[in-house]
Amino acid sequence: MKIRKMVEADWPKVSEIYADGIASGYATFETTIPSYLDWDKAHLQQCRLVVHEKKYILGWAALSPVSSRCVYGGVAEVSVYIGKENRGLGLGSLLMKALIQQSEEIGLWTLQSGIFPENEGSIKLHEKMGFRYIGKREKVGKLHGQWKDNLLFERRSKTVGMD
Repeated sequence: MKIRKMVEADWPKVSEIYADGIASGYATFETTIPSYLDWDKAHLQQCRLVVHEKKYILGWAALSPVSSRCVYGGVAEVSVYIGKENRGLGLGSLLMKALIQQSEEIGLWTLQSGIFPENEGSIKLHEKMGFRYIGKREKVGKLHGQWKDNLLFERRSKTVGMD
């Protein structure tokens, strides 16, 4: 399995994996797959990755800006999605390691994630990768008419933003 930069031609498989996450009900507040153009606008141009085996995309990761204010220019929100048939194989760890490395190469000092409490796999992945739990937003939004909590995790770089 290898990791490479995500390109627009990957969108059909990336969006299929995203659809699996949406269908699970515990990966995102999104309820429909955005167009590639909308997804592209919402994510940083750098730090877009896919993990693949031969020509098959098994998972993806990307970063979104948390704010347009310049003071938050070094902070990004993490998205990591693994196809349902490939979960539990360590692909999330591979993607997250590469994402952390690339984020530091472009000067990001903090990565953050909001995770539904029921998404135990994502919580374990973030903890394994050095993210720390910083709090819970209770009933922060509704999904299919049900209030959802969101657990906040962050990872502070040990090399970027230390001055």
